[in-house]
Amino acid sequence: MTAATPAPAARPSATAARAAGLASGKPNLFGHDRNGLRALLAQLGEKPYRADQVMKWMYHRHVTDFAQMSDLGKALRDKLAQAVEIVPPNTIFEKQASDGTHKWLLGMDGGNAIEAVFIPETSRGTLCVSSQVGCALACQFCSTGAQGFNRNLSAAEIVGQVWIAARHLGNVPHHQRKLTNVVMMGMGEPLLNFDNVVTAMSVMRDDLGFGLANKRVTLSTAGLVPMIDKLGEVADVSLAVSLHAPNDELRSELMPINRKYPIKALLEACLRYTQRRARTTITFEYTMLKGVNDQPAHARQLVKLMRKVPSKVNLIPFNTFHGTQFERSDEAVIRAFQKILLDAGVLTTVRRTRGDDIDAACGQLKGQVVDRTRRQEEFRRKLEGGVADAA
Repeated sequence: MTAATPAPAARPSATAARAAGLASGKPNLFGHDRNGLRALLAQLGEKPYRADQVMKWMYHRHVTDFAQMSDLGKALRDKLAQAVEIVPPNTIFEKQASDGTHKWLLGMDGGNAIEAVFIPETSRGTLCVSSQVGCALACQFCSTGAQGFNRNLSAAEIVGQVWIAARHLGNVPHHQRKLTNVVMMGMGEPLLNFDNVVTAMSVMRDDLGFGLANKRVTLSTAGLVPMIDKLGEVADVSLAVSLHAPNDELRSELMPINRKYPIKALLEACLRYTQRRARTTITFEYTMLKGVNDQPAHARQLVKLMRKVPSKVNLIPFNTFHGTQFERSDEAVIRAFQKILLDAGVLTTVRRTRGDDIDAACGQLKGQVVDRTRRQEEFRRKLEGGVADAA
């Protein structure tokens, strides 16, 4: 059995899209990078520099009303208002955790919703962004995977998440930079929504967009080998790989995608990615599951894998969610696992859990998914069976 690539979802109706606060009939300018926006305005008979002006209003001043763009002539403002729009996702609600982590639930069409999370730290502020409504890959330890899959997000919906966070923070590129990093680690597998994700990351890295350095935009993948190669050809961003097991037998059990792209092929793709640009390091994410993948033997197997690719390991304490069969490894076990890797010369960090009191920690994002894969039904059936067994 291999992980299936989801079929393209039907385009949402204009009525449903507008009710969710999304772009409808008109092109949404959040969905265009600089080149795309210049081409769009050229179709309207405008010079390329007009696109640059509009981008500054959108991303540096957080303005979405053309009437407020005062350095554009009134005739142009009227033309833009008739032809295009700037519409962020609709915020259903937002929560702040006790540690300052901030989560948004953002409405999509058809009753769907996604989540985005901002994690403030002393030296940086990181936004975790979603790429799909749900996820089709069914990783066993992930709350999003249990929700099933509905559709890919548009580039506008991805960029819109960043815009909402930047506006909330009062972020101004190159001046008041509170948003310093974006990680494509939210709901979904980014490489299954390749074109839209690449366009969105272009806006994140553009000086007229959010002005982030290439290394401060990170794409996290479960390991789609051909798409890792394709990413290396078109984008210069940091790459994180969800590994979570040091051998094929265990990884295939936890992550069905491994049956199609096993560890050897995955590491070879990662090596090719590092060879395209100097001083590139892959981050391998490894969720610590009690009694499953956290034993010294697993650590020693992981050491052997890490010698094959310029890499570092990020150990992630498992974050529980309703109905999961897994538990978090004990702190002492995690530290012992880390020590084995460090002693072998593998750079290894332990991720500090943030936002778990509002279900905003790694692996906990859920949103609202109108599932097209029956994943939710299967998960509920397993959960009900477990409750019955316990009774």
